[in-house]
Amino acid sequence: MSVEQIERAIDRLPDSERDALESRLFARRFGLDALSAAEGNELVASLEEAERDIDEGRTYNGDQLRQAVRSWVGK
Repeated sequence: MSVEQIERAIDRLPDSERDALESRLFARRFGLDALSAAEGNELVASLEEAERDIDEGRTYNGDQLRQAVRSWVGK
């Protein structure tokens, strides 16, 4: 099966299935599928915290950003 055939098949999927496939491929690509459920939940909570900071207009200098990212990813 060619990449083009796969892309056409993906385009025919219902939105919910396409979203699920995208999530699985993303997790696989970035190693997120290797996380335990607790680690995955912690990562999601950290990303939500980062998103809130952005939405609230918080800004960071380089050092602050490194420290904030460490806190968002639980390190």
